Amino acid sequence: MSSHSHEVTDAILDTLKRASSGLKDAGVKYALAGGCAAYARGAAPSLHDVDFVVTEHDIPAALEALREMGFTTAKPPEDWLVKAFDDGRLVDLIFKVSDQPVTDELLDRAEPMKASAMIVPVLEATDLVVSWLLPMSEHACDYGALLPQVRALREQVDWPRVAAVTAHSPYAATFLTLLERLGVLNAPVQPAGDPTWP
Repeated sequence: MSSHSHEVTDAILDTLKRASSGLKDAGVKYALAGGCAAYARGAAPSLHDVDFVVTEHDIPAALEALREMGFTTAKPPEDWLVKAFDDGRLVDLIFKVSDQPVTDELLDRAEPMKASAMIVPVLEATDLVVSWLLPMSEHACDYGALLPQVRALREQVDWPRVAAVTAHSPYAATFLTLLERLGVLNAPVQPAGDPTWP
């Protein structure tokens, strides 16, 4: 990793720490998602921004907490997230994943883990993989970026549940087949468990 990459990673982790503290102090229930969650779970750093999942109900309190810490905030045209910026570094506050509202149940499944020298709630590994696969579409289907992260997490994931929840998605099904063909998964995954999510 180049020294520039180290600087980027350190800066993102510092933003993660600041934003987590602000949300926690404001009593906002949240969980770390995206690349930072994968990193907390043992994947190699691939950190360009900080993703948190929160319920839509808590978005106003979350934005207010971050503004009070000096973050600038923005509501983009997308109807599933809001954004905050810490000296140019992006924090996404996601309240819907593929049109599914973030729920208390999803946040309750998050596990406290160490990220940037502090303990934060991190999306449960199965939920994290589902959150990556469900939004895949013709216009957003980057298997290459996902592979190393999923490979690092594979032992932590309930793959039959992933298959059940994402069964309607041809992009997710193709990715699971790719994992089998590459030997990341030992055998074809049969969908099992409750297909509803989150």
